[in-house]
This record gives sequence, C-alpha cells and structure tokens, in this order.
Amino acid sequence: MSQLIISVSGLRGIVGETLTPDIACRFVASFAASAPPGPIVIGRDGRTTGPMLRNAIVAGLAACGRDCIDADVAATPTIGVLVRESGAAGGVQISASHNPPTYNGIKLFGADGRVLDAVSGAKIRDGFLEGRAGWCAFDKVGEVRQAEDPHTPHMKKVLATIDVEAVKKTGFHVLLDSNHGAGGVLGVRLLEALGCQVESVGVEPTGQFAHVPEPTAENLTDIASRVAQGDCAVGFCQDPDADRLALIDENGRYIGEEATLALCVRRAMEVGRTNGPIVINGATSSMSTLVAKSFGVETFRSSVGEANVADMMIARSAAYGGEGNGGPIDPSVGYVRDSFVGMAQVLDLMARTGKPLSQLADELPVQHIYKDKAAVAAERLPALFEKLTAHFQDADADTGDGLRLQWPDAWLLVRGSNTEPIIRMIAEAETVDKAKALCDQARTLLG
Repeated sequence: MSQLIISVSGLRGIVGETLTPDIACRFVASFAASAPPGPIVIGRDGRTTGPMLRNAIVAGLAACGRDCIDADVAATPTIGVLVRESGAAGGVQISASHNPPTYNGIKLFGADGRVLDAVSGAKIRDGFLEGRAGWCAFDKVGEVRQAEDPHTPHMKKVLATIDVEAVKKTGFHVLLDSNHGAGGVLGVRLLEALGCQVESVGVEPTGQFAHVPEPTAENLTDIASRVAQGDCAVGFCQDPDADRLALIDENGRYIGEEATLALCVRRAMEVGRTNGPIVINGATSSMSTLVAKSFGVETFRSSVGEANVADMMIARSAAYGGEGNGGPIDPSVGYVRDSFVGMAQVLDLMARTGKPLSQLADELPVQHIYKDKAAVAAERLPALFEKLTAHFQDADADTGDGLRLQWPDAWLLVRGSNTEPIIRMIAEAETVDKAKALCDQARTLLG
C-alpha cells in the first residue's frame, strides 16, 4: 500500500510519503474548481496528522476564494449533516477510516451532504491529475470561521428517528469504544441524552489508537472482555471516523458489523419503514435481505461503495439501506453511513422488544461470511473473472462490480479494492466452512 490511493470519493496515502501537504492542497483546489458557489465545511477524525492536513486544505481552499467552516474533530456523518444545515457548497473530511495511523486521507461531500457520486468524484480526480485549480487574486482569498457546535444538528436528527423516552426508561449500561477517533465527541453526548450509563473507552480524539483501527473481532478481544466483566448491556465499537459500528453483546460476544445493519433493518421494518425497498451493496450479508423479505420488503444490491448505495437508495426511493461494514444509512438523517444511527436504533430495538442483544442477534437469519484477499495486478482481473465464471458454471454471474456469483443458498464476490491495491474475495453461505471453501477455490484459480 505504498502508492497514493485515489478514488471517486477522495484519496488516501501515507503521510509524508504519498500524501503530502502539497497533494492535499492541490486535490481540494480541484474540488473548489468544480463545486458550486458557497463555503466548504472542513472536519477531521482524531489522527495526529489531521491538524497539519487541515491547515494545508484550508490554505488551498482559501487560495481558491472559498470561505471555510471549520468543524474541527467531527465524525464523517456529522460533516454530511453540517454541510446541509450550513447551506454549504460541499465538505471535506480528513480521515483514512480504518487504515493504520501512518495513513490519512480526504473524503469529499457534495452540497447535498452525501459523499460525492461517481460522476462528480471522477471530475475532481481528473482535475487533480491534470493540475486543474481556481487560484484567486489577493483580494478574493477566502476566510475561515469555526463552527460553534457542529454536533447538535446531527444528534437531533438521530434522536428524531427513535422513541427517546422508551430508551431512557431502560437506563442501559453501555460501553462506547471510539478508539481515540472522532466518534467519542458526539457518542457520549448521544448516549447520555438517551439516559445511558456510559463506560467510555478511547473517547479522547488523540489519534493514539489503543488497538488496530478496524473494528473486527480479533481487534476487539479486550473490549469484549470489558463489556462482559462490566455488566454492560451492549458494547458499541466505532472506527476512527465513526461511520461504522460493530456490536458486542452483554456476554462479551462479538456480534459484528454485519449484524449492525441487519438489526437496524429489523427495527426499521417493525416501526413501519416498509414504504420502499432497502438497498445494500453486493458484499453485504443476506441477513438484511432475509429480514426485509420477512416483512414483504424488496432488496436491491448496488456496487460496493457508500456513494453507490446512496445513488441507488435515491433512485429506488428506498426506506432504508447501508453497507455490511457496520454502516446503516437512514435517509431521514442523511445518505451517509452512520454509527450514531446504529447505536440509537439498536438501543431502541432493545427497549421496544425488551430483549437483550444476544437474543436479538440469535434471532437473525443464520448466514456466515468469509473474507480473503490477495495481491493481484488489475490487468489480470478480466481474465481471472472469465476463469471463475467458467469454473462456477452453476452460478448466476454478475460483472457490474467485479464478479459476483450467486447460488440459491450462497454467493461469492471477487473484486478489486477501492482503498488498497489488492483483490478481495468475499463469500457467504449457511456455514462458514462452505463460505471458506468458495474463497479457497477462488484463491486456487488465482494461481
């Protein structure tokens, strides 16, 4: 991962090597050249390199005549809400999501408060590569102002989606692990507003990650023990920019990120959000599909990527959606993956049903995902997909996003990563052995 990763939604790189202040400045200058008139919202997660990149980005935008609204440390979904609330022309979030601390990145938002769609994002990327910028004269330089309270508008929208009083009556004891990213700033406020007794871990946004940033089972063993030993009803674990949420039940069992979305879908269906389909991506567990189906609600699958899910949600007038990496998307809050939506709505489901998280998780349809990855040159992918299609002739093949092979009771997705120079293999089946076998066969065919 030594190269700069540029996608339609932004870029990521190693600070001081592939991501420098010069690159950050030129990238947002291309953004400024394409964005409509108006100020730009700036936010960052807790990474130690965030303030430095913030200064470079603000300088670049100001040099293009753009006023900036500085939200300082704020979660990615919070930036999306703030863009809309401020009537801004767009937003810039400084974050490398779950990447190691040597990395940082830039994620771009449009005036509608969602991550840039593919067409808009490609225009920014191409402009950056071509050196396009709109530098202004000395008397047109933009100014910077601090956002007084960037978090309250987001919190209000999240709370409006649930029965706040019902949750308050339970007095849940919860653990929040923000791993020194951006999530603790709003996370503690939200949970306390819901009457929770909060055990906070890593809520200070120092960027000094206490464990590997991605909220997977192997990275959360210590947190899981704290949940069980602390007699907590649930453990909420965020990634550094707080658009993803993993769950740990009261017994210290890692429920995971896929279950976050499936439980939020169940809750949405039970409160009557059945006036439209749900949208998930091609790598998301079928648990959400099966839950929606039990309520007579159709599911559509988009290409992998938050912007693609949002595009399809809007096109299909979806009632709910998200990605299986712990990112529910509630249209009433915004078309951005949102860990705070996940926390509030899971607590609401627990309060409404009177059931512990362990029971709710056990009631989900049984599906098992297995993931693998390998270093494969991009130019090899077309031939590889042909080889896989020929080998798995009994599957329905879809090449809209990599290669997705679908059987009645299982699926396999093989695709190039948007954020790393690797190929990902993701399979789901009724048993983990069957899912792993599909990935193993794909790996063997890689040669």
